[in-house]
Parts: sequence; structure tokens; C-alpha cells
Amino acid sequence: VQLQASGGGLVQAGDSLRLSCVASKGTFSRYAMGWFRQTPGKEREFVAAITYNGNSVYYADSVKGRFTISRDNAKNTVNLQMNSLEPEDTADYYCAARPYTIRSMSSDYDYWGQGTLVTVSS
Repeated sequence: VQLQASGGGLVQAGDSLRLSCVASKGTFSRYAMGWFRQTPGKEREFVAAITYNGNSVYYADSVKGRFTISRDNAKNTVNLQMNSLEPEDTADYYCAARPYTIRSMSSDYDYWGQGTLVTVSS
């Protein structure tokens, strides 16, 4: 499966942003999807994940209550709605896919999209 992430940009603290990731060349509905983020010099950090059927989601503590992951299997799309953004959310955001069940380790994901940069100014 190939993944294409989009939606990053420059926003101010407190603003919202919606990231999208479109999948192609695969059966999207068989894959759990995750969002990760990374800043220079740091390891890729788990943000959120959703099961293949959307019935279960999981969030990092740092984004719980502010971010919402969702998917539309008919459109081969997974979204990350980010509200109440903070400067600490500034990072390159990546979508990733793995079979069926969600995991929080980046090494458990088989397919990755390119990053989309989110910059939150104070």
C-alpha cells in the first residue's frame, strides 16, 4: 500500500489543523493506521492509531483530548483532527499502516507515507 499525507502548515497556538492520509495500491480496509511525528534529532513518536475497521482508537497521552483520529474506508483515507495545538506539537507528521490491529511502536508498521510538516507558533 502507498500512503500520501497532506494537510500540514503553519498555525498559531490554540488553532486547529486536519491532516489526511490517502492510501492506494492495496486493500486499505485490511490495515490499521497510525500517525507518528518526529522532530530533528529525536525518535519518531507515536501520536494515534485506529484499527482496520475503525472500532478502536488509541492516543498518546500528550494528545489525548485534543486530537481525533478517524478513517473512511470507502475513500481509503485516515484523518487526524488536531485541536488546541501547542508549540510542542510542531513536528513532521507521518501516517503508517500495518495489518489489522493497532500498535504504538513505529517498528511495527510496514508502510509509511512522506511527512507533512506542522508548525505551531506561540
